[in-house]
Amino acid sequence: MPPALLAAIDLATYALPSHGLDPQALSLIGNVFVHVTPDTVDNVLVHLQQSVGRFSNYLGVSTLTSIHDIVSLLDAGAAKAFVSRVQLDELLKLKIEEDRLVLVLPGNTKQEVIDTIAGTTVDIYSHQVSDIELMEAWLKEYGTDRPDVFCSFASPNTDDVLRISRLSAIPIIPAGSLTVDAKKEPASVDAAKLIMANATTDRPDGLFSTIVTDERGVALGLVYSSEESVAESLRTGRGVYQSRKRGLWYKGESSGDIQELVSISLDCDNDCLRFVVKQKGRGFCHLATSTCFGQYSGLSRLQQTLQGRKASAPEGSYTARLFNDPQLLRAKILEEATELCDAKSQQEIAFEAADLLYFALTKCISEGVSLEDVERNLDAKSIKVKRRQGDAKPAFVSQTDPSATNGANAKEEVKEAASVPKSKDDPAGFQNDRIAMKRYITSKETHEVVDAALKRPSQRSSEKIIAICNPIIEAIKTRGDAALLELTHKFDKATSLTSPVLRAPFPESLMQLAPATIEAIDISFENIRKFHAAQQDKPLVVETMPGVVCSRFSRPIERVGLYVPGGTAVLPSTALMLGVPAMVAGCKKIVIASPPRPDGSVTPEIVYAAHKVGAESIVLAGGAQAVAALAYGTESVSKVDKILGPGNQFVTAAKMIVSNDTNAGVSIDMPAGPSEVLVVADAFANPAFVASDLLSQAEHGVDSQVILIAVGLSESQLFAIEDELHNQANALPRVDIVRGAIEHSITLVVDTINEAMELSNNYAPEHLILQVENAEKVVDLVQNAGSVFIGQWTPESVGDYSAGVNHSLPTFGYAKQYSGVNLGSYIKHITSSNLTKEGLRNVGGAVMELARVEELEAHRRAVSLRLGVA
Repeated sequence: MPPALLAAIDLATYALPSHGLDPQALSLIGNVFVHVTPDTVDNVLVHLQQSVGRFSNYLGVSTLTSIHDIVSLLDAGAAKAFVSRVQLDELLKLKIEEDRLVLVLPGNTKQEVIDTIAGTTVDIYSHQVSDIELMEAWLKEYGTDRPDVFCSFASPNTDDVLRISRLSAIPIIPAGSLTVDAKKEPASVDAAKLIMANATTDRPDGLFSTIVTDERGVALGLVYSSEESVAESLRTGRGVYQSRKRGLWYKGESSGDIQELVSISLDCDNDCLRFVVKQKGRGFCHLATSTCFGQYSGLSRLQQTLQGRKASAPEGSYTARLFNDPQLLRAKILEEATELCDAKSQQEIAFEAADLLYFALTKCISEGVSLEDVERNLDAKSIKVKRRQGDAKPAFVSQTDPSATNGANAKEEVKEAASVPKSKDDPAGFQNDRIAMKRYITSKETHEVVDAALKRPSQRSSEKIIAICNPIIEAIKTRGDAALLELTHKFDKATSLTSPVLRAPFPESLMQLAPATIEAIDISFENIRKFHAAQQDKPLVVETMPGVVCSRFSRPIERVGLYVPGGTAVLPSTALMLGVPAMVAGCKKIVIASPPRPDGSVTPEIVYAAHKVGAESIVLAGGAQAVAALAYGTESVSKVDKILGPGNQFVTAAKMIVSNDTNAGVSIDMPAGPSEVLVVADAFANPAFVASDLLSQAEHGVDSQVILIAVGLSESQLFAIEDELHNQANALPRVDIVRGAIEHSITLVVDTINEAMELSNNYAPEHLILQVENAEKVVDLVQNAGSVFIGQWTPESVGDYSAGVNHSLPTFGYAKQYSGVNLGSYIKHITSSNLTKEGLRNVGGAVMELARVEELEAHRRAVSLRLGVA
């Protein structure tokens, strides 16, 4: 049934009104209208969340520019959205139900109304009506077999509003202009008269049949009402009826079994009232029963019993024990749920379902949650417009299907490429009882063997990774911040985190660092800035022929998201490497995402780096969920245009997924895998330096890979490097991680530098280190590499931190197709053409001929019309 009226409220003031309806009276009316602006969307979302069960909310959203915002408001529980024609067409394309939408008329003249409603099947809204006669006329012409019509008034008064209401239009009246006490506020519009405007009765005494129900819709009894008793009910907030013998009947005044009024409405024929009440005391009936039809039954009776037990449970009763032993109650709910799942016959299913409902309702009552609360949540969920995929959690899937991923397999699915060794006795990373890489002499091996040895560590299959990432991404798309927090609590164990975003300006307390650390970050920042600032290019202008000038100029990508991994190490350097070029490029919005620590905080080094580069915010999340939040945006996370930064396989897969989704409208820097280094060393190399470079990458993670290509080294020279590797590795705090990486790392022994570089170019390493004689000349042989480190005094570490070059580089062989992050990663080039009349004459013939060949006549005419050519 449509509402009798809507009370229009201002969220900023309605809680403390100086006149009109207060919040308690508003809840009795039960239907409110809220005007929404782009600046108040968040406030309205909070209002919708807080008003579940109190109000049906009708929202005026015609000034919103974001369809996404309108969908979110409907999803959050708005009964209807009042929209423009353009918004209506867009929302219908999204399969939003017509009965959730109201079309706002562009004007109030008869012709405007006729033109707008012609052929429409959705409800309509005529706002700020001043010509009541015209409104009456077109309502009568429109008839009663039509969609609902809502109407607001330029100057509302009771007589005008009643005239429109009696034609079955639904008035929208400011709450400040309404009253439930017409004697006290005679100038206001009487809410009781509006509710009763279309009520009918065939009784000679003019009374109205009235059914009284509780909040669950259970009929308590049949009574009679009058316009006077309805007005008194609204004024007092109680169940007040019309006794045929005694006049006004204040229910419970003598017995104490009073009723708190929840709402009043009419049935579909307008000849019966329904009062929804909260019954107090023994019950509704004068016989002291819950209803005039006897006692409650089913769930209502169970709730009544449990509430009584909670108030005064007999000592030693089973229900009292359940209330006092949460673990027992939890165990029984799980037990009964399993038994219901296993039940087969109808009788058995009904029996087990009853048991489960008993224990579930006991849980609710023990926490002060009623059946009415549960049903209000069910009703709220029923009007959601965004649908979740609804997959069960893996822990429960594994219990339903032996072939599904069980606990052991789930652990295997997310296992790294090589396990962290469990103990010193674990053979991972050992060769002949020493930490060493497998050695291959290429002259003694086939090409197939060498190619196989150079394969990267086995990665989880893309199908499995995508299958894991897709529901995570969908959760962020549909549930925003709520899903982001849930996933962060789950994966990062930051269960105390209440907001997924830390916004600039960042508090000084979050950037407390040792002076040496601040100096190191500042030095690195400045070197990175200088190197990337030098990459700025000037606009390109070329006159390709007389009068034809072509140009190219650059513009920064406006919004960028920078992913800074957490994982096994703190990486403020990545924040600098990604953030500084974004700053230099002039990106308007820089958003950093990084997994929080278990206490919900982010490392002060990353906060300081974010501060240095001018980041707008830090998203406290990692993995696929952080990538999705950056790609689609949430209530708190700003949507970006490009996502950059390294990460594990889930991050990489998520970046690939969102970049292929045209609805996301986001690009990425490059595909990426685990970190890797290839060192080319000859007899001039220092064994200690070579070993240290290999280990500096091996300590990144067990899925990293390090390669040594030894050019013409003797056995003793090879042993010297291996000896250094073993000794240095054992001295590292992350030796177990190193051993995991060394397990799939190799040494290739070759005869010539040319062979070494051929193998290197085929492998296309992320980092290439040349510890060879005349290293500068060898650079000419480099075809594929992310970044090159030349000579013995250039460890890869300087590129990771402070030299100035960028350390966000293509891995997993993608150096064959991609560059590392650079200033160009944050800019786009735009071309322009500028022709004079002479220029168009010079080039026009070629354009027209090619357009003719391609049979694109409009293209040809665009030139011929300008040149006056037939």
